[in-house]
Amino acid sequence: MSQQNITDVLVVGATGSIGQLAVRSALRHGLRPRALVRDLQRAEHLLPGVELVQADLEDTASLLRAVDGADALVLTHGSGGDPRPDARAHIDYGGVLNILRALDGARPRVALMTSIYATRRDVPGATPWKRRSERLLRASGLPYTIVRPGWFDHAGAGQRRLVLEQGGTGDGGIARDQIAETLVQSLLTDTALGKTFELIATEGAQQSDWAKLFGALKSDEPGSVDGVLDPADLPVETEPPTLRTELEAIRSLSGRNG
Repeated sequence: MSQQNITDVLVVGATGSIGQLAVRSALRHGLRPRALVRDLQRAEHLLPGVELVQADLEDTASLLRAVDGADALVLTHGSGGDPRPDARAHIDYGGVLNILRALDGARPRVALMTSIYATRRDVPGATPWKRRSERLLRASGLPYTIVRPGWFDHAGAGQRRLVLEQGGTGDGGIARDQIAETLVQSLLTDTALGKTFELIATEGAQQSDWAKLFGALKSDEPGSVDGVLDPADLPVETEPPTLRTELEAIRSLSGRNG
């Protein structure tokens, strides 16, 4: 899918700090965003005038109407604030799983936000759930871009120059509005297709040539469930049987619907 036929964009996690900015960015670019929300009253206050669709990421059936007709998805959801010890499995990973199931053969373009630490095992508190969610998206066969932002707002006012890295070794901060803009621009720029990268900002002005920024990156290997330069320290064959089964089920959907 190219930018010419993207109009309706479903933003998941739309009432979060990045999601709200992604909705506004989509509007600036002439797109028609829809916001997937759980709490309609709260969303009406945060996103006045934006089309809202009520759904729960843990309920695949509720997602069917939300994804229907979407040309593109921006996934900014996360488990932050959820007190459950297994929230990352249910939201960060399970949310992506349930959305892919709900698509039922539709093939929107997808921009998924994960984390700069998605592949890191040496960082306290890091878990593999976001990396597992990335694997689902790659296995789905959908046109995608995966953005792994650094620390939200841990960048000075003069640090606006975007740095796109690969390999999972980067670190640093970035402004929230830059994360949102990158997600939306990835839907509108063909050189972003099939790419996974870490995103931070350094001293300097923000670049405007998005095709060049994305074009300098390596593409993920066709058929691989990992990013092109990701460390080989979480072999699929050593994953729990349930996760392997879910991954293969999503891959099978790709084979039937590709």
